Amino acid sequence: MSARRRLALVTGAGGVLGAAIARRLAAHGHRVLMLDSAPERLRSAACSVGDAALPIVMDVSDAEVVRDTCTTMVQEHGDVDILVNNAGILSNHKTADTSAQEWRRLMAVNLDGPFHLCRALLPGMRERGFGRVVNVCSLAMKTGGLTAGTAYTASKGGLGALTFSLARAGITVNGVAPTFVHTEMIRQVMENPEFRNQLLKRIPLGRIADPKDVVGPVMFFCSEASAFVTGQIVYVDGGITASQ
Repeated sequence: MSARRRLALVTGAGGVLGAAIARRLAAHGHRVLMLDSAPERLRSAACSVGDAALPIVMDVSDAEVVRDTCTTMVQEHGDVDILVNNAGILSNHKTADTSAQEWRRLMAVNLDGPFHLCRALLPGMRERGFGRVVNVCSLAMKTGGLTAGTAYTASKGGLGALTFSLARAGITVNGVAPTFVHTEMIRQVMENPEFRNQLLKRIPLGRIADPKDVVGPVMFFCSEASAFVTGQIVYVDGGITASQ
């Protein structure tokens, strides 16, 4: 990490993975704007980060709210140097069972949210000559979703394409694509012992990911070590894609 203390913004920061990313950024000396739509969950996560945490309740899917909140954040806290688009919601419904409303909601949070934030913050990063954007994608965009539904898979595929497009913006924009991680989103799926055993057989490393397994690559993309790396997506999947 750069010795300079920077301002990072992490969305979905009230969840297990978002909070883990925020804690690691804080441990490296950065101030962290923690964004989440769930106030109680966010408050608890911010307490685990400590004094470096700046919790803000916000719905990333609302374009006007994102624009106005970003303006206020910059005025009150300074320029954002690091953006981690981690907020996401899951659906396991395949095409026939996916309603138009569900499709739109998945796209609004998982794809529109990162777009709104990047549109608000990337111009300032480019003007200052420094910026790190990390998009939390998913293995589903490459596999079609082992269990994930059609809307979720398409939204994460779109986020991958957005990553490639924004990588031409003059700052570094990269992504991480985890498979199953010990978070709230996949707990229900993993409660099925038959499915869990079948899944573990497909993963060469023999386990699902811990949040810290994802935090490592995220931190690399946030650091000075990745200064000449952009438009890349790292699959954090324990070897699933390598074994196919």
